[in-house]
Amino acid sequence: MAELAYRTQRLEALHKTAAALNRVGALDKATMRDLDAFCLTPVQPVSGEDIQKLREREGVSQAVLARHLNVGTKLVSDWERGVKRPSGPSLKLLVLARVKGLGAIA
Repeated sequence: MAELAYRTQRLEALHKTAAALNRVGALDKATMRDLDAFCLTPVQPVSGEDIQKLREREGVSQAVLARHLNVGTKLVSDWERGVKRPSGPSLKLLVLARVKGLGAIA
């Protein structure tokens, strides 16, 4: 299972405790979904400029970033130029990389 990104360390502890309670049936699925939404890093739009700054900060090329995201180099270029916008799993990975560094998704 991939490592989750929490908004704070306290929320991480809360979420892990709740997940354990959920596994043993002491916490229902609806409450767990609410806690997921509250505790985990929210996904916000990422601009082309943000993606380019991320790459420059991490010292990687478009091709290397594309490999980390499991997408094509042309798509990363399209994002940076504003032709397309990242979405779905790619957007989540970009948000995590922006917050925690590229090593978090490597």
